[in-house]
Amino acid sequence: MDRINSNLYLQNCYIMQENERLRKKAELLNQENQALLSELKQRLSQSNNTNSPRANSNSIPDLNLCSSSNNTNASKSSKKKK
Repeated sequence: MDRINSNLYLQNCYIMQENERLRKKAELLNQENQALLSELKQRLSQSNNTNSPRANSNSIPDLNLCSSSNNTNASKSSKKKK
């Protein structure tokens, strides 16, 4: 029984380390995504200001809403698995 507990403990430690690594990677990707989205919005804004009066036709959806709900859902699903 002690061997099984030790194995499960080690597996749990490994899973927690992997989870932390993936969380940090997701955070970095989200920051990169936000920077790119900001740059894209800025370029479109500049393009719309110089080229045409129809500024609203090239609107960009707010990806923060999608990513935050996905993060929340992912957190909930990972908690359910435990």
